[in-house]
Amino acid sequence: MNTTRQGAAVDARGIGVEGPRGWAFQGIDISAEPGTLIAVQGSSGSGRTCLLLALTGRMRITAGTATVAGLPLPQRMGTVRSRTAIAHVPGVVDLEPALTVGEHLKEQALLGHRFQGLSSSLPWGKRQKEATRARVDAALAAVRLDPDALPKGLRTAVRDLERIEALRLSVALGVMHGPRLLAVDDVDLKLSEAERAEAWQMLRDLAHEGITVVAAGSGAPADALIVRTSPTDTAVRTTPAETGAAAPTPVQDGSPTTEEEAAHAFAETGRA
Repeated sequence: MNTTRQGAAVDARGIGVEGPRGWAFQGIDISAEPGTLIAVQGSSGSGRTCLLLALTGRMRITAGTATVAGLPLPQRMGTVRSRTAIAHVPGVVDLEPALTVGEHLKEQALLGHRFQGLSSSLPWGKRQKEATRARVDAALAAVRLDPDALPKGLRTAVRDLERIEALRLSVALGVMHGPRLLAVDDVDLKLSEAERAEAWQMLRDLAHEGITVVAAGSGAPADALIVRTSPTDTAVRTTPAETGAAAPTPVQDGSPTTEEEAAHAFAETGRA
């Protein structure tokens, strides 16, 4: 089921983000049509997360030029934020371990009602309840998260989910309101080889449905567009990704080398 609007085209030329502690990333070129799966690869601290935040209007680009869905960055950051979503980004969008799957889904559905032309007044009528349920069901189907397969169904707490299930839930929350571009961080974080393949297939399927997906991680499918953030690599590859490719080279001096520095640059350059 297609839960998204038409995907966003991405065009970037020499973009970078510089903060008080230096460059988070720089010199990135991307040219992607709507519905493209863009795989961001690079060593730890090379600015992968910052690039995702920049392309979704959540971090201010300080060098180069870029458009997302035809909107220039950083001039139209607010509009880009409203048409994009992020998922599984530590420290920016985190699942609450004590909340249940159902509580996360309901909260996200409620947050989006003001953008969907539905009344926010309470009590809700049958129309609002049906629309909420349909939106939740569509999001779960899009990421192939089956509540019946969870230990306690929708009442399962996040802390009791497997890592792949938590990733699927985070992505479901991201796609619930039909973003034109979805950014997903750390796709392969502590996943087995089989789970990593499942995760990338989920994102590939979303891209085939029309949404543009930008995801950071390794082991991307062969038809993904590869973007590399490590300084010694070319920023963009037009050739297919190769599963099991050699690890990226370490970041050179002058670029942030810790998540703390990336978070600091995020705070300094503008947060949604």
